[in-house]
Amino acid sequence: MGHIIARDVVLDFPVYNSLNRSFKNTVLRATTGGQIASDSGRHVHVRSLDHLNFSFAAGERVGLVGHNGSGKTTLLRALSGVYTPTGGDLTVKGRVTSLLDISLGLDPDATGHENILLRGIMMGMTPREVAAKANEIAEFTDLGDYLSMPLRTYSSGMQMRLAFAVSTCVDADILLMDEWLSVGDADFQERATERLKRLVDRTPILVLASHAPDFVASVCTRLIELSHGRIVADRPIEQQAA
Repeated sequence: MGHIIARDVVLDFPVYNSLNRSFKNTVLRATTGGQIASDSGRHVHVRSLDHLNFSFAAGERVGLVGHNGSGKTTLLRALSGVYTPTGGDLTVKGRVTSLLDISLGLDPDATGHENILLRGIMMGMTPREVAAKANEIAEFTDLGDYLSMPLRTYSSGMQMRLAFAVSTCVDADILLMDEWLSVGDADFQERATERLKRLVDRTPILVLASHAPDFVASVCTRLIELSHGRIVADRPIEQQAA
């Protein structure tokens, strides 16, 4: 069974070719969500995650909230493996499905069928696992003969249909989402919402970032509020409305 454990997790991004002037730092502090600092070598860096401690276990639905630049998306990317913490220890055990960029891995010159395989492999599936789900994915897209044509001939909405269908076919231990996805026309959105709900229901751990506390309260069991890369609140959702 999957789980996530963070102990004093820190994530710094270096800022190169930056003059360490007082005025410039004041402007930066006012316009970025992270914290500006410099090390002993006077190299400027932005601290996006600042000594985070938490653990997520099976059955938890965790909602991340906070202002723009608070660290929500950065934390999700760290959990997905895109970013490696520069300090502390982050343990993510189990298969992870990330819906942060559902179009990642698509090739505009490959056909729809070929892109189903490419995106599936990008998400950690084996070719055999993708082949077993290929017909179901193709049927859900409702793209018909277009699946035999290059992706560059698709409209943006058609590309999103294909990417969404593949991204939501994986059975995982941990599901990471940045906001609730809305794709396609009204008819497809209804089917997509149902598919997304089924994915959430069957995934042991959900971590969802959102700017809508009411929506988080309707989906999640636990709320974590971030501010400038730090956790300022961590409580069960039931306590949020009290």
